[in-house]
Amino acid sequence: MNQMLQDPNTETSEAAQPPVPHDPAPDHPRFAKPQRVAFVQACWHRDVVEEARIAFIKEAEARHLTHVDVFEVPGSFEIPLHAQVLAKTRRYTAIVAAGLVVDGGIYRHEFVADTVIKALMDVQLRTEVPVFSAVLTPQQFHETEVHYDFFRKHFAIKGVEVAAACAETLLGLERLRGQVAAGIVG
Repeated sequence: MNQMLQDPNTETSEAAQPPVPHDPAPDHPRFAKPQRVAFVQACWHRDVVEEARIAFIKEAEARHLTHVDVFEVPGSFEIPLHAQVLAKTRRYTAIVAAGLVVDGGIYRHEFVADTVIKALMDVQLRTEVPVFSAVLTPQQFHETEVHYDFFRKHFAIKGVEVAAACAETLLGLERLRGQVAAGIVG
């Protein structure tokens, strides 16, 4: 983990710092129809993965995605089946998956992560309900407080990123489906 240390010989003062302009929250486009999103979260390393959910919900609300239902599954391997069942209900316009796949020493964690991602893509292509992944598999994860802190912060960033991708994709699909219905795109 890289940290930037300040030179102790360098003095700083608030007067020397340029003022930070107040930037109001960006005004995100609104949806023509209400959107409902399912957030499927693995419970394995819940204290890390929940940071993605917390950040996702906050960013989703800022982007006018206010109907988010949360579902928990034991681990990442169980996410695709839940995503498929939820997609088939047609109740959700998008599904977001979050999980942490780590090397437990018993099997290759890359296999599990690859299987989950491929299955999520398959769900999205078969159902035409977009599925977004915040299922992460670090090359190294050690059960130390330093790694837990690092990955909590990383999952918070991923939560914001997946909310942005979800909202932008849903807006794009809403426009595209409107164009198809109007005969503009055929």
